[in-house]
Amino acid sequence: MASRAKTVIDLTEIPPDRPVLIHGPTASGKSALALRIAEARGGVIVNADALQVYQGWPILSAQPDAAERTRAPHALYGHLPFDAPYSAGDWLRDVAPFLSGPDRPIIVGGTGLYFAALTEGLADIPRTPPEIRAEADAMPHDALIAELDAETRAGLDLRNRARVQRAWEVQRATGHSIRAWQVDTPPPLLPLAGAVPLVLVPEVDWLNARIARRFDEMIDAGALNEARAMRPRWNPALQSSRAIGAAELIAHLDGRMTLEQAREAAVIASRQYAKRQRTWSRARMGAWRRLDLPRTG
Repeated sequence: MASRAKTVIDLTEIPPDRPVLIHGPTASGKSALALRIAEARGGVIVNADALQVYQGWPILSAQPDAAERTRAPHALYGHLPFDAPYSAGDWLRDVAPFLSGPDRPIIVGGTGLYFAALTEGLADIPRTPPEIRAEADAMPHDALIAELDAETRAGLDLRNRARVQRAWEVQRATGHSIRAWQVDTPPPLLPLAGAVPLVLVPEVDWLNARIARRFDEMIDAGALNEARAMRPRWNPALQSSRAIGAAELIAHLDGRMTLEQAREAAVIASRQYAKRQRTWSRARMGAWRRLDLPRTG
């Protein structure tokens, strides 16, 4: 498994009985910090990453390895089959028991929407019927955008296929826009004031270099073998197939890219994803405690 970045924080500042939330861009050291807190102050590490919930791509999605899992309890990592649908609402239902469990949760991940659902509330939207999801999967991205109402379009990152498709599915299945559903959002399961919210803010050049090194480490750890195992079941429409590097390694195995081309494309995609995560945290996490990472390591 790829090496983990280190962050600087006085762990004695973290109460042993309060939930901890850790958000940051990919490769910034979130998991390492969660593990340090769990070992020093106690707690169960709970996944808040939309790709790490799946089986099939544990290396490419940077799930904790066996050695890390022996050092502290972990939950909601790789607990779903690779072809299962999963939404923020599903994750919220899965994480709820840990908020009242015997061990305080240390909730860590890069999916900002999960943290927003947890600390701000989430509309109780009905599940999307399979036939509507299949219809959406088959539609071009631009066609999905074109059928959304103007208010919904204005509030979405239109480059994010998953978000656009989710909005289209809600509108198609319920007859109401996702914005209309959000008006009736219930109270949050965990108000921000009841947690220790930490957001990692790495220096961009440092992070970009780490992203490249980490992908190389993933290849060394067996990511290409992971892709070979998943190739017979490859379906780019599946949520789990959005693991960064998956499509690129499949393309390499199919002879459409050299390994170096696949590496370059995956590193670029990871850096772009990290940029979106930083944008989310700046826009939505102003009340979180900011941890500026040093340029070393």
